[in-house]
Amino acid sequence: MTNLWTRRKFLSCSAASAGALTLAAPGKDSLAWGETSSPLRGRFVTHISVVRVNQIEVTPGRSIGEDEAPANSPAHIRARREAFARGCPNGRMTWAISWLALNDARQEYQEARRLLASYHDRYGDEITFIPGGYFAPMFNTREQIRVTIHKALQLVSAMVGNGYRPHSLIAGFMDAENQHFLASEEGIHVCQGQIWSQHGIDHGDGDGGICYPYYPSREHYLKPAQGPADFIDCVCLDGWTCDFLAARRNGFAGGFNSRMGVGPIETVGDLGEEVGRREMMATTAMHFDQGHALNGFGWVTGIWEVSIGHHDDLAWWLQAVRDRWPDTQVLTEGEFGMQWRRQVPNNASLNYRFDAKGTGAPGSEKELEIRWFMNQEFRLALLHNWVADSPWTAIDFTRYDLPAHEPQDLEREWSLMNVLNQKGTRPQDKPVRLGELPPEDRQRIYARYPQLRTLA
Repeated sequence: MTNLWTRRKFLSCSAASAGALTLAAPGKDSLAWGETSSPLRGRFVTHISVVRVNQIEVTPGRSIGEDEAPANSPAHIRARREAFARGCPNGRMTWAISWLALNDARQEYQEARRLLASYHDRYGDEITFIPGGYFAPMFNTREQIRVTIHKALQLVSAMVGNGYRPHSLIAGFMDAENQHFLASEEGIHVCQGQIWSQHGIDHGDGDGGICYPYYPSREHYLKPAQGPADFIDCVCLDGWTCDFLAARRNGFAGGFNSRMGVGPIETVGDLGEEVGRREMMATTAMHFDQGHALNGFGWVTGIWEVSIGHHDDLAWWLQAVRDRWPDTQVLTEGEFGMQWRRQVPNNASLNYRFDAKGTGAPGSEKELEIRWFMNQEFRLALLHNWVADSPWTAIDFTRYDLPAHEPQDLEREWSLMNVLNQKGTRPQDKPVRLGELPPEDRQRIYARYPQLRTLA
């Protein structure tokens, strides 16, 4: 694969602990619970801030939601960057600017664009484009999206100057065809192209994918490529790290927020400062403690719109992460994705595993434990009550070897669901014991994770 990235040194929150990623020993097809095959090592945070005009600019000429221009002023942008620096003085962040914010002729937006360009020059921040206010495929055709991306990237390059080109695109949801376009025509090989586990909330549904980096299939943006024939050379990244227990819910089912995790709206905004910040750290720990032990690395990410404020919460969270995990590297979206791409050539070695207990926050039952297994062939989620020591049940089994098709019309449902889905929105989505799955599915699971036979 052609590598268009000029390598730069990673900076952690603690400058003394900065360092590059390292290679691990080659993995095996079948691993015990405590083994890892990941070539990555370390803990990573990527933070993205969005500068926009309207709340959701679904196409260049159409917006829904509120006009947020006053909340995207240069003063608000400075407050966000200063908060980031307080929490992580040596870190770098990603700025995603919308179509209207790129083209608004008002003095404040001209100043905002100059300010963002100065952040690249001063801090090494990444400046890139966000099409469609997270929901471009739901509201616009693939061709129109492609044209908008091409024009916007030219505007970003001109705005920053000196031949600048971002290494990533921030998209919320992005169809497979346009992720292929990014890699093959625009030379961009990292796309924040899915919002993991989102369903029944906001303006688009997209459950069924993998929450850590993967190369998408030409068939469906949530399906990991199965081989060279359907391989897209674009690292697809999640947009929000969520509490695994809350994320199994559909939208606001039961009165809970399925997007609760490290984002401020669902945590501090909904739960108050003390409980909300505790939930942000507990969700981070799912990846930086047990997740790190299982996978060899941990990654936590979030997209915070400048307009929502919560600057002090960002500074507090980054500082708390630095204090608890001083080796954490805080870097741009493009840097993280391109470093992963340098070391992982395809999906064959993917073997992400997570083991998390509920935090006790609303929607994350403290007595429940969830285990996730995600690889090129399938993803599997098991749930049980660890206090009562109840049997493990499968709440999600999504096969990636089966054909998949994206919508061809403008619609909100872009999920990938087949055998069993965690959201429980279809009649067949009832939790089952592993031993109750069809023989073919059990064989597929046990071939990769033989230790799970004891949970049948």
